[in-house]
Amino acid sequence: MKLSVVIPAHNEADSIASCVTGTTAALSEAGIDYEILVIDDASVDGTSAVVENLAEADERIHCYRSHYSRGFGLTVRAGLDRFQGDAVAIMMADGSDDPADLVLYYHVLEDGFDCAFGSRFLGGGGRVSEYPRFKLILNRMVNWGIRVLFRHGYDDTTNAFKAYKREVIDTIQPLLANHFNLTVEIPLKAIVRGHSYGVVPISWRGRSVGKSKLDLREMGSRYAFIVLYVLLERYMSRGDYVRPGLESGRVPSRLHAGRRWARREGEEEATARRRTGARPPRP
Repeated sequence: MKLSVVIPAHNEADSIASCVTGTTAALSEAGIDYEILVIDDASVDGTSAVVENLAEADERIHCYRSHYSRGFGLTVRAGLDRFQGDAVAIMMADGSDDPADLVLYYHVLEDGFDCAFGSRFLGGGGRVSEYPRFKLILNRMVNWGIRVLFRHGYDDTTNAFKAYKREVIDTIQPLLANHFNLTVEIPLKAIVRGHSYGVVPISWRGRSVGKSKLDLREMGSRYAFIVLYVLLERYMSRGDYVRPGLESGRVPSRLHAGRRWARREGEEEATARRRTGARPPRP
């Protein structure tokens, strides 16, 4: 299975080299076939030049200018239009995501899950460092609200760092979000449309260079729009958009026990839990 890694980047010249080289090192060490797609969102600081220099030494590294207008979501979508692998992961360019967790995601997908979701807050392995306190509190509130609305038992929906098999990306089309709200549209649509997912603990650290591109004041209404849009699909579409292979209007809801993966050699093991479908079992 070939893994594509889509990295949207806007003015990340100071961090993109370490992000890309750390990712290629982790995947190469694990023996995983890969391609890296850095999608430049109208950077003016030389981000593309940095990646192009790296690409000269590794033909699996690519840099493309987004063919859409500005916006995080549109930049990710430009990468999803181009990737060639059997599966795709979305990774931040600021170095906040741990490349070692990509290997963990790969094994989750290899084990048969359609999606690999990480949780920075899952007991027994999730780790967060240098997260601004206000953003952390807001993150926990928003994710709690999404968990209540969708009853999917997952506590880190808003995190962009996830991986999906190609068929998932095909199933969730068309995508509507142009900005950071794409981070909730993709996983929520995947769940509502009947795809399975494994959840494993991951690490996250605040960026050490550069400036965050997320404007909380601007994004609030956009997140709400996407959440409500997918919620309406879940309760009112009668299964019209459920993935092929499932009977229309009937989405399996049983919770299955997943296998266990070692997060890193010498560290704790993480239990991946599998859920399929949009509705949890009724008591």
